[in-house]
Amino acid sequence: MNSTTSMSHRPRAAVMVAALGCAMTAVSLGSATAEPSTGGVYVALGDSDAAGSVVFPQSDLLTCARSTVNYPSLVAKALQVPTFRDVTCASATTRHLTQPQPGNVAGVAPPQFDALSADTTLVTMSMGGNDIGIADDTYGCISFFPEAADRSCAADFTAGGRDMFAERTDALAATYGDVIEQIHARAPRARVLVVGYQYFFRPGGCPATHPISPRDSDYLQQKLSRLNAMIAEQAAAHNATYIDLEPSTIGHDACAPVGDRWAEGIIPSPPTGGTSLFPIHPNAAGYENTARQILAALGH
Repeated sequence: MNSTTSMSHRPRAAVMVAALGCAMTAVSLGSATAEPSTGGVYVALGDSDAAGSVVFPQSDLLTCARSTVNYPSLVAKALQVPTFRDVTCASATTRHLTQPQPGNVAGVAPPQFDALSADTTLVTMSMGGNDIGIADDTYGCISFFPEAADRSCAADFTAGGRDMFAERTDALAATYGDVIEQIHARAPRARVLVVGYQYFFRPGGCPATHPISPRDSDYLQQKLSRLNAMIAEQAAAHNATYIDLEPSTIGHDACAPVGDRWAEGIIPSPPTGGTSLFPIHPNAAGYENTARQILAALGH
């Protein structure tokens, strides 16, 4: 494992602890249903983008901040799978697929791969953002000053002619491919779907409502898209299906009006039904869209 997996998640944890004091109303997937399943085991692996951190109601608030309306739960409900194991966990990295993970507030989560079994028939996974540290470092880009009067995160991240996130993403590629192979080895009957990250910032961002400069917003979105491209390449090379969320979420980014917004920015929306309190993460509407994309890929 490369050195990026040992990065501190204190900024992310601090945001989560602050958000845990708020409550929200859950939303459902609506009419998306499927014929009852006659068998199958669905295992959901992943980080906070899959777990649904601080989107209420929560099934595991203190350890993994896992929502009952995250996309794995919506997919499991639509497919009516007999056995559903959701082990997604906020702050998880690929290391926590094979190693225990200290809880975000309390407790310890077992290795996520422990949920896989020979009879598993479907696996979804969202992973990689924490390995390259993009969420934690994004919080450090917050600025309430005009771009010309302030430092640039993009400049910092590319200082000395090196692109920090590009290097981290490239270094993660081999590990990501190995992770998919390990899933196949532990669950040889399973169809494996690897889920990318959705579109968060439109060109130029929206500094008036989300205090990140246009240059920094563009840089961060470009690096997130690069991460998605790496994940797609590894999925194709290792017999997994890639779920590309970017096309369906353009126009529903963090800059979109409340109601059209499927992801929250640096300053989340006021706590209304289904809105996430976790910055730079999907809200409930975003999870509904992810579930739709997965179900479509499965032919439902």
